[in-house]
Amino acid sequence: MIYDIVQVVPFDDYTVYVYFEDGKIVCYDAKPLLDKKVFEPLRDKDFFLNSCTILNGTLAWDVTGTRDTSKCLDIDPDTLYELENVKDKIA
Repeated sequence: MIYDIVQVVPFDDYTVYVYFEDGKIVCYDAKPLLDKKVFEPLRDKDFFLNSCTILNGTLAWDVTGTRDTSKCLDIDPDTLYELENVKDKIA
């Protein structure tokens, strides 16, 4: 079963808190992506923080700023859901 992601909150340390509809919260560490050519735009911290959104039903970065789902960097929602549940960082 796939749960919808309802919110994503990026932080300066290249982590993103991902909130699922069933109440699960995970912390995705995006730092390992920074060494991969395709994820190179994420190295710009402003881009990382300001383009982080939900596209294609998952955590994504809107590369063009037009919400074009074919031109985004996204993470498989199954990968995210398999992460350990964490407490809300901003509560």
